[in-house]
Amino acid sequence: MNHAETDNNNCGRSFAIFVAVAGALMIFAALVWTTKKYTTPAPLGAARAAERSKALADLRAANAEALENVGWVDQSKGVVRLPIAEAMRLTEQAWQNPAKARADLIAREEKASAPPPKVPEKPSQYE
Repeated sequence: MNHAETDNNNCGRSFAIFVAVAGALMIFAALVWTTKKYTTPAPLGAARAAERSKALADLRAANAEALENVGWVDQSKGVVRLPIAEAMRLTEQAWQNPAKARADLIAREEKASAPPPKVPEKPSQYE
């Protein structure tokens, strides 16, 4: 084997490697492009942006309403929602007598977090 044949074989091998790498890069680029095409959300139109803006305004209004007014969270357990200023005023008023306030706090906590029902003695037919 002479020097010219070795150079020719190396040239062919180099060209094959170049083609393989270029092909792999093209396949990778095609995969990235396809993934981006199918995962990019549709652009927001003016109508959709206005709809979302209105929904955000409604949500903020509902939050402001909930923060500023009294309402029931769970009426069966006696849990209410109060504005912060009103809750602070009631707390200060209640804790003028610490012993009574502590007993009331414990009683309300026990009522609000009732224990779960006991496990039945006999398992059901589905167990």
